[in-house]
Amino acid sequence: AVGMATNIPTQNLREVMSELHVLMGNPDATVAGLKEAMAGPDFPTGAIVMGKSGIRRAYETGRGSVTVRSKVDIETSSSGHERISVSELPYMVNKAKLIERIRELVLEKKLEGITAIRDESDQNGLRIAIDVGRDANANVVLNNLYKQTLLQTSFSFNMIAINHGKPETMSLKQILVAYLEHQREIIRRRTEFDLKKAQDRAHILEGLRIALDHIDAIIELIRSSNTAEIAKNELINRYQLSDKQAQAILDMRLVRLTGLERGKIEAEYTDLLKSIEDFKDILAKPERIDQIIYQELLDIANKFGDERRTELQVGDVSSIEDEDLIDEEEVLISLTHKGYIKRLSTSEFHTQNRGGRGVQGMNTHDDDFVEQLVSTSTHDTLLFFSDQGKVYKMKGYEVPEYGRQAKGIPVINLLGLDAGERVQAVINVRGDAATSKDFLFFTTKLGTVKRTAVSEFTNIRQSGLRAINLRDDDSLISVLLTNGKQNIVIASHSGYAVSFAESDVRAMGRTASGVRGMNLRDKDYVVGADLLIPGDNVLIITEKGYGKQTAVEEYPIRGRGGKGYKTSNISSKNGPLAGLAVVSGDEDIMITTDSGVMIRFAAADVSITGRATLGVHVIKIEEGSKVATLAKVEKEEDEEIPATDQEEKVSLPTNQSDDQIAEKIKKLADNQLKNSDDSDSKTSE
Repeated sequence: AVGMATNIPTQNLREVMSELHVLMGNPDATVAGLKEAMAGPDFPTGAIVMGKSGIRRAYETGRGSVTVRSKVDIETSSSGHERISVSELPYMVNKAKLIERIRELVLEKKLEGITAIRDESDQNGLRIAIDVGRDANANVVLNNLYKQTLLQTSFSFNMIAINHGKPETMSLKQILVAYLEHQREIIRRRTEFDLKKAQDRAHILEGLRIALDHIDAIIELIRSSNTAEIAKNELINRYQLSDKQAQAILDMRLVRLTGLERGKIEAEYTDLLKSIEDFKDILAKPERIDQIIYQELLDIANKFGDERRTELQVGDVSSIEDEDLIDEEEVLISLTHKGYIKRLSTSEFHTQNRGGRGVQGMNTHDDDFVEQLVSTSTHDTLLFFSDQGKVYKMKGYEVPEYGRQAKGIPVINLLGLDAGERVQAVINVRGDAATSKDFLFFTTKLGTVKRTAVSEFTNIRQSGLRAINLRDDDSLISVLLTNGKQNIVIASHSGYAVSFAESDVRAMGRTASGVRGMNLRDKDYVVGADLLIPGDNVLIITEKGYGKQTAVEEYPIRGRGGKGYKTSNISSKNGPLAGLAVVSGDEDIMITTDSGVMIRFAAADVSITGRATLGVHVIKIEEGSKVATLAKVEKEEDEEIPATDQEEKVSLPTNQSDDQIAEKIKKLADNQLKNSDDSDSKTSE
């Protein structure tokens, strides 16, 4: 026999019956096979069990834990306000205490975004209404409620049972097998009892039948006997009866002598013989016992069973991560040359026409300047690649947010960088890296390239992982996310470029050194690399603020390892190449100088010319300064901003010559500089 302990969740009666039926037909069934019939616990209060791995582990081992979450809906009123409506609570959670706890957290400022909470339960069922403020995100508020209150709780399985007198931790199958063995024993013993009872009664009826056949002689025998004992002995000796049969005859009432009573005795005897045969058949055939068990369980399930109340959530989504408590939004990650990092909203920078002076993106100190600018999301995974070929991981929201003028925080405080190591490239990976089919394409300063699967960068420890093996005089300058079938363009400081199919570089492991991507000329080095997307344009920016777009089709695919072809005419007027990016025209470009000035403009505003041309002026560079970085960001619509901050804008006809455009931009930039100086003077006064 099995005696159950606590910490075994309630189950659905109909599912248990189905599961036992499966086990009867297939004694070798696994827990996985049995679980198809009984999906998981079914609590009387309903709610939702999150994920199935905990259920499977508990059923297989007897120990485990499942997360139970309240059933909620997010409603939107006609006025646009959101409300969280709770209709089911986890098992054993007290509604009144839960509401009181939420109110305490709101008063303690540990829960934000909640304006009111009401108990609206009635005869139709439970309902808790939680009003969300207009500026709050209902999903974020709900995730905070799950994390800090009993709207989400856990139920621990500890399936200890007394099995044959000994306590055991039993799996689901062991419990069901023990239950079936117990039921089979009960049916067997019950049948044996019924068989003996029927046989005893049949034995008595056989004696009564004999008495009825010889009733006159038996009456005479009894009348002639001096005592009941003498009469009993005479009946036993004369008619070969047992003691019980003889006693039954002596105790028989005279009414049994009627014809009707005689018929009843015969009918009862016939029925008993049939029952005796049936009982013997049950004891001889185990399948008959299982059939009786199933039929009895079926009757119980039909009488007392009901539909499942607890919903089982597909997928293991029970945990509330930090990112679930943070709104998802597009942000910029800024990293300076001296390793200061910060997060800022893209709304900090308004779209301007090319040629403007820009806005101050950060205050620079001690010759520091912005080196990396990445457009990402607060929920994206950022991979930081250092100049020494190592990779580190961080979520977008983990980078501290600062204002536009702030310097930021040293990145060494966030990443486990070694002494002298600096972050050289930052990219973001969306989705689950472990199942990704994409690749990371590495380019080094000396023209070495390597392609490695994203899936090799899943488990990155705090101290980082080796991403590429580098020569002593080399460093990593670019990492691209690819699908394995794209084309790559690499540009050098002296204005040359090579383009080749990504498949020319075989996939390698994390620690591989790579192969030659570009054969550089003396004193030349790589300044940028990107994916060649058909129909897009290659945008280049020189150190003196000149830029241009060239159709991707003008960059022929010739294979890796070459010296390259001209992508820009380099002169003292425009300066060496500072960066390269492939654009579609639907994005904005963010340019940063080594003095910390930023400008954002639409990529479509840059003229489209051939490869071996000079380009047009896109930003006025102050004396002694030069372009340090450029980055693509999502396009932002123009907004109205205060007149004191608004940059003067100008429409540049595309039918003007480069010299005319440059002259017009120069006049505009001079006016902006003058207006800026006047504003600074007034502020000082």
